Amino acid sequence: MLKSQSLEVERVRKDFPILRRRIHGKRLVYLDNAATTQKPRSVIRSIVDYYSKHNANPHRGVHQLSIEATEAFDSSRKTMMSFINASAFEEIVFTRGATESINLVRFAWGNHRIKKGDLIVLTMMEHHSNIVPWQLLAKETGARIEYVGITPDGSLRYDQFEALMGQAPALLAFTQCSNVLGTINDAAALCAAARQAGATTVVDAAQSVPHMPVDVQKMGCDFLAFSGHKMLGPMGIGVLYARRALLQEMEPFQSGGDMIKEVHLSGARWNDLPYKFEAGTQNVEGAVGLAAAAEYLNSLGMDRVRRHEEELTAYALEQMASVPGITVYGPRESSRRGGVISFNLGDIHPHDLASILDEEGVAIRSGQHCAQPLMELLGLSATTRVSFYVYNSHDDVDALMGALSKARRIFCL
Repeated sequence: MLKSQSLEVERVRKDFPILRRRIHGKRLVYLDNAATTQKPRSVIRSIVDYYSKHNANPHRGVHQLSIEATEAFDSSRKTMMSFINASAFEEIVFTRGATESINLVRFAWGNHRIKKGDLIVLTMMEHHSNIVPWQLLAKETGARIEYVGITPDGSLRYDQFEALMGQAPALLAFTQCSNVLGTINDAAALCAAARQAGATTVVDAAQSVPHMPVDVQKMGCDFLAFSGHKMLGPMGIGVLYARRALLQEMEPFQSGGDMIKEVHLSGARWNDLPYKFEAGTQNVEGAVGLAAAAEYLNSLGMDRVRRHEEELTAYALEQMASVPGITVYGPRESSRRGGVISFNLGDIHPHDLASILDEEGVAIRSGQHCAQPLMELLGLSATTRVSFYVYNSHDDVDALMGALSKARRIFCL
């Protein structure tokens, strides 16, 4: 049986129908989990069940179906509240994903709090979705942005971070786990330092919430964003966690139905939290599917998920170390990184390498991974990236290594 010390992967794989597929006649080896994850039957079934039995518009009717839709939607919010240990139901806002969550903060908080001359601190390892919104905000308000650099092994330059905290920044936005380098940042320590400096914190947790235990109360962040499709859930649904006190003082992000309590010709009053930030008909089936994904991960145990990925990443790094001409980016120790490995193989372009691997049934990602500033810092045009999840095991790494050997033969490396 395929298993690590943490997960019985053979049993887990049986829960994912798509993993039965054959690609170009080969077993599907799916190693593009940092981009999106596959869906277990329980998630698929929850969406089908919702549409088959309970579909209606929540919060808008007194008929039975509307009541059931409302209960399903609110129950999903409670599940996500528990999953990241938020302190209140009102602190979980459903969005379309991490990108929209960060943009909600940029507009509903940033537009009213950031002013000319304020300092916004980001890091060089950020995804575009945690750079561009703040660049636009700085351009509109006259704020300035400074970036925390990285060391040769892919860690944050904490000396630069401390120096920037000494300049009384208004905002610190950072990723808890890099989608390129795999680097896991000490979010609790960064948030504590920012809080002491008087800065509000925004944590991009798209690559952390699906892969390790995340407790927002222990972390001490002000805002935290993540996406459902990266944690076995549907696309088009995500979460913004925000401290209730911040949400209470913020203006709405969008306006329309459901986010209002009263509307008159002379004006309107906003709805209670969190509905003030959820205008219009919501992605109820997405929320139901996301809750089912969280329940599936809870059944595995997030500590075990993390240990499994750490073990698998260590094995992959060990195997890659023996490949001539390979360059791996990011920390060398699996304990310091998530299940993401970016690399280049000789002078093979990552897109060419990805095409060869696809012929072997191995699905990986090539390109800049929505992190062009980081690529420019590293002097790279692109990298090849593999990323692991709960249904991957040593045999997937072995298949990857076999495909890399084929690529080396083709390119005479």
